[in-house]
Order: sequence, then structure tokens, then C-alpha cells
Amino acid sequence: MHTEAESALLGELARGRKALVEIGVYEGSSAIVLARAAPPEATLHLIDPFTNTALRPGQRGTAHATRRVVGRAVAAHGGPKVEWHVELSEQAATGWSQPLDMVFIDGDHSQEACRLDWELWSPWVRPGGVVALHDARDGKAGGWGLPGPTAVVDDLFRGADPTLGWRLVGEVDTVVVVERQG
Repeated sequence: MHTEAESALLGELARGRKALVEIGVYEGSSAIVLARAAPPEATLHLIDPFTNTALRPGQRGTAHATRRVVGRAVAAHGGPKVEWHVELSEQAATGWSQPLDMVFIDGDHSQEACRLDWELWSPWVRPGGVVALHDARDGKAGGWGLPGPTAVVDDLFRGADPTLGWRLVGEVDTVVVVERQG
């Protein structure tokens, strides 16, 4: 569900990170990349309700199948520890109290839901940590993203008053990466 270049970027971002969150696991392709790149002692939180996941007719990610594929990658790498949150992102965020090194936002692609994911999860990212947003670049920026995530990135980081404390540090295909400043 992502390009080779996006996969390489996610792997690079996950290296050395100890606390990671992926919102929107679907079939697990990016979770596998994160699991293979994160250190064995890391914790990878995977959040997806696994409901209404059909992106195209005949396609559907299921919790059981995704757990098995991700589990194989984790076993082959000797970690990280994986914590599954089979629920909506806003449900997983309720009561959250752990600092994070990386968040990958790839859940509901509506503007409202993507913005909510940002608002709920970005406060937990430590200085030097990153948030990567998938499908967040439009054709003018060289990608082929979706309107919701693209509008959120444009509003937060390309506007006249970019979000304070964050810096846009990378863009590959449709992924945009921002880093929390110290």
C-alpha cells in the first residue's frame, strides 16, 4: 500500500526509535517495514479497528491475517514488542500517557479524521521524534495523495503560520514527515 521509496523512508524513520505508533494497519505492509527496522527492544503500537476496510471490491484486511503476517516479521527480526489496539485511533488515544518517538498516520483519510489523529497523537511525540503522514502530497508537490491528509499538511505546515514546535523534514512520494523541535 506504499511505494518502495515510502517503504525505505519508513524503515529509515523507525531505526533507533523505541516507541512507535502506526494508525491504520490494514494488511500490515507498513507495519512489517516498521517491525523490521525498529530495534528489538522497541514497542510498536498498531492501531486499526479492522472494520469496513475494503478499499476496493474483493480486498479486505483482517485482524487475524494481519497479525499473522506482522508476527512472522517480528519473529524473524527478534522484536519489537507489538501491542495491538483493535479500535479506532481516538479510542486508543483515550488515557494514553506514553511518550512516543514516531507516529505514522495512515488511518481514515478524511480531513477531519486525519486532523483528529494529528491532534490526539502529536502531543505525545518527544523532541526529535517524528510524525509521518501518508497520502499527504498532492500532484503539485510531486505526489498523488488524497485531499484529506494533503489539506491537513497544507494547513499545518505549508501555511503562512506553520505549526510551532514542528518542522517539515522530508517528503517522499505521498509521505510527509515532520519533526518535533526541542
